Amino acid sequence: MESAKSEINIVTDVTGEKVVVKEEQMASEKIDSENVWEPSVEVKEGDIDFANHGIFSGEESIRNQHLNDGTHAENKPYQCSHCWKTFLDNRQLKSHLRVHTLEKSFQCSQCDKAFTYNNQLTIHMRKHTGERPYQCTLCDTAFSKNSHLTSHMKSHTGEKPYKCSHCDKAFTKNSSLLFHLKTLSGEKPYQCSQCDKAYSQNSKLIVHLRSHTGEKPYQCNLCDAAFTQNTDLTRHGKTHTGIKPYQCSICNKYFSDNGNLKKHMMVHNGVMPYQCSHCEKNFSSNSQLVAHLRLHTGEKPFQCNQCEKTYSHNYQLKIHLRTHTGEKPYKCTCGKAFTAKHVLKKHQLIHTVSKEEGVSKEEGV
Repeated sequence: MESAKSEINIVTDVTGEKVVVKEEQMASEKIDSENVWEPSVEVKEGDIDFANHGIFSGEESIRNQHLNDGTHAENKPYQCSHCWKTFLDNRQLKSHLRVHTLEKSFQCSQCDKAFTYNNQLTIHMRKHTGERPYQCTLCDTAFSKNSHLTSHMKSHTGEKPYKCSHCDKAFTKNSSLLFHLKTLSGEKPYQCSQCDKAYSQNSKLIVHLRSHTGEKPYQCNLCDAAFTQNTDLTRHGKTHTGIKPYQCSICNKYFSDNGNLKKHMMVHNGVMPYQCSHCEKNFSSNSQLVAHLRLHTGEKPFQCNQCEKTYSHNYQLKIHLRTHTGEKPYKCTCGKAFTAKHVLKKHQLIHTVSKEEGVSKEEGV
């Protein structure tokens, strides 16, 4: 076979006939990439050592499983000569071949990223524009991709169709299952160049590196908060809506995020796995332990941008900033207002004592 740059061999499943498609012919035909199916997750060879961990017996087993799942019937006669994928028509096959030729002709005008398909560029551009056209009908969450909305809807229905064959865990997305399988193998090929931490996913390494650089690319458009990853921004966004759909079945408290509810449940269950090495206090979350450790180290990383005061906790800085802005969100029924909730509670004791004194005087009459 000649070089892939000049021509590509195509084998059809039905006839077994080999067809040669020249590069010029491919380039001359317009491909509607919006209608081309693309996998949501690309698993590269060597990413997971399935054979050694008994997950799959190798590429041939994956191929056989894929070919027997009912999707490859005789109505998909166009087979790629580089892999075992088949397609309904020649147009889809030629679009797929870009994956092998590494052609990325769709360039982002905002950054240096380039893509194989135009629809990939369209989706990527939403990161720059903030556009999220796919809205959940059950909550206020919106997404840049329809596949993300589809996965999100399963969080409402509780559907988790992707089950691990090695444990009882199940997932809403196939990609989550694949990542889980990688953790079972124990493989962590993505090593941080700044410290000794390693990760099973490159995306987790990228997020971790921001802890070294201080980069927080996900900015809230309603306040000054910024985050290292989009999931944290999404969780934070719910604090502005006031919607708290997750209720504790023990004390009836409501939470905006299911993760916060799970952390809260640890308090009821007495689960406090994070222990301080200085005073042996235990905490239900690592973030609580990190905040507590500042009492021992004296670290005050939160600095006021109006004056030189610093604080060990972010909430302390927020309260302090109200002395500059004049904001007093905590109001008493008597008309007085305060910058912090604990100051309001202290003030309300005056009313409680006054009422008790009034009752005592009436009883003494």
